Amino acid sequence: FYHVQGERSSHYRLQYEREREFEQTSFGGKNWNFSQNLDKLGSKRKSEIMNEDVQMVYEMTKERMEKAIEHLDNELMRIRAGKANVHILDGVLVDYYGAPTPLNQVSNISTPDAKTIMIQPWEKTMIDPIEKALMNSSVGITPANNGEVIRLVVPQLTEERRVDLVKQVKTEGENARVSIRNARREANDEYKSMQKDGLSEDEAKTAEDNIQKLTDEFTEKVEKIVEAKDKDIMTI
Repeated sequence: FYHVQGERSSHYRLQYEREREFEQTSFGGKNWNFSQNLDKLGSKRKSEIMNEDVQMVYEMTKERMEKAIEHLDNELMRIRAGKANVHILDGVLVDYYGAPTPLNQVSNISTPDAKTIMIQPWEKTMIDPIEKALMNSSVGITPANNGEVIRLVVPQLTEERRVDLVKQVKTEGENARVSIRNARREANDEYKSMQKDGLSEDEAKTAEDNIQKLTDEFTEKVEKIVEAKDKDIMTI
């Protein structure tokens, strides 16, 4: 995960070492005060490199957490809550002349009313392959066609089915929280490793505190998303 950061760190450190080698070769020993200034400059450069690395870890961790939220949204969109939702078809692949193809790439999909999903194939010959794909999918709705369009009538959810879906939503929410915690752990491990390279204990503590704030922020987002989906499922 942080190999890019490591490569960049190595690049900066190599650049720093080359700068110091040049400075010491050209001027070392000729002027004590100037040599002292070079040491201060070197220390400042090392600090700049370390700060850049700390910020890079933060940004990469934030990106991972954003992707966890994005994945959660995508998974929950596929869970039908008793209302017509075209996203429950996102994972359906159709045999298009031998090539597995997303349904939305061979047809127009719409919701003419709250209980109906309408699929209009771009080619009439695709009606049978689309129906077959729907029957073999996890959508759980039997398709019907009139020779031109395919309709899926979303059935009313039973109480038992609603409870099952809520459990599924909670599982997806927990998966997202685990991804967020893993991102936090890897960031903190990276900061601990950076302490061996010169990052101060106070700087590492500040960096870890910022990662925790990020973790709390994204965990709260997960809670709100899960709560909203639960409410949607349980509303009759």
